[in-house]
Amino acid sequence: QVQLVESGGGLVQAGGSLRLSCAASGRTFSTSTMGWFRQAPGKEREFVAAISWSGAGRYYGDSVKGRFTISNDNVKNTVYLQMNSLTPEDTAVYYCAADRRPYGSSWSRGDLEVWGQGTLVTVSS
Repeated sequence: QVQLVESGGGLVQAGGSLRLSCAASGRTFSTSTMGWFRQAPGKEREFVAAISWSGAGRYYGDSVKGRFTISNDNVKNTVYLQMNSLTPEDTAVYYCAADRRPYGSSWSRGDLEVWGQGTLVTVSS
């Protein structure tokens, strides 16, 4: 089993940047894809970004394209989410997720095997 621990959330002003980290431990060799979702108060969970373990494939939700960048460090078993040009609409709890399957419809559905506990990002206007 893989365990995920997110960090890096906090309070930032609109227009600012944050970098989230997600450290994986356990049976990480079985992981094919990792990524991020977010959920704002009163809203449904939203796909943010995903990356294949090799780093070759990177995928983004429409609302974050051009502002957010996902990357990984296989030595550290860590995935990062660099968030730039933040707006109050980016305020949410951000969850890291991992799955043994390649990126596909499971990510669109949020049907993934492992989830982190979440980290809160608050963007003030």
